[in-house]
Amino acid sequence: MSTPERITVVGAGLMGHGIAQIFALRGHPVWLLDADEDTLNSARDRVRANLTNMAKQGVAFGADIEEILGHISTTADLATACEDCNFVFEAVYEDLELKQQVFADLDRLCPRKAGLCSNTSVISITEISEKAKHRERIVGTHFWNPPYLIPLVEVVRAEETADWCINETYDLLAGVGKHPVHVHKDVPGFVGNRLQHALWREAFAIIDEGICDPATVDEVVRNGFGLRLPTLGPVETADMVGLDLTLAIHNYILKHLNAEPTPSTTLQAKVGAGELGFKSGRGFLEWSESDIAESRERLANYLISIFAEQQAQWKGGEDRL
Repeated sequence: MSTPERITVVGAGLMGHGIAQIFALRGHPVWLLDADEDTLNSARDRVRANLTNMAKQGVAFGADIEEILGHISTTADLATACEDCNFVFEAVYEDLELKQQVFADLDRLCPRKAGLCSNTSVISITEISEKAKHRERIVGTHFWNPPYLIPLVEVVRAEETADWCINETYDLLAGVGKHPVHVHKDVPGFVGNRLQHALWREAFAIIDEGICDPATVDEVVRNGFGLRLPTLGPVETADMVGLDLTLAIHNYILKHLNAEPTPSTTLQAKVGAGELGFKSGRGFLEWSESDIAESRERLANYLISIFAEQQAQWKGGEDRL
């Protein structure tokens, strides 16, 4: 069996500690780095809490939780984290200048053949790589929150990304049980966020126009076409119903859909009034502390059940190798 690749994760916050967990779970040695002492010191405890919650719901890891945590080392020194690494995953704040500086430093400090990956959800990978010399080894890897439960990772080719970097990154992610997909063009929002926010724009426009209330929007999605989405994506659904019917519907409906380049007026008003959703207890909907806890728990339980099923399938495939 080959030696597991050494992984460095830059940023130990919401996404970074979860990305570290993914690789530690599969036996990879991981350096987890953050400049904030509190964030860094709490990272392993947050990973432990994630794994403990998953284990309580029947997820089998094939290793003791403390053994998994033993694969994660923490540091505030970038040079230490970069030494002998094979891949780096950047998960710092969504600020272009910050990310450009991080990748310039990574390019200078990391071994020449190390792949340098950004977890940005919307910023151009080409722009992020501008200050680095060896831009052929910089690639986008957009994980979804929580990264240790949602399988998708968008592998995004920047203008100068080399084929070897794309292929090796894709293989690494598939090897730890993720579901990587190729994104061939570096465009804002990549694929997933373009689709997600197109839906949100229309949802908010429906509220703006008084077509229905916010709760009804969610009811329609959860109890209607949303039930199909885990099994049938929009392209397969269109083929199923017939492209002739899809064309006829689009000829009629598209001119009635929202195409404004600016955010929803209701969304802007609510943010202006400090109605921020969970953060303030009120957004489009009202949120008590118990409502917030129930919503988070419902999502976590749903994602853990999917993870457990996919983990069993991944392990079965591994055993057949």
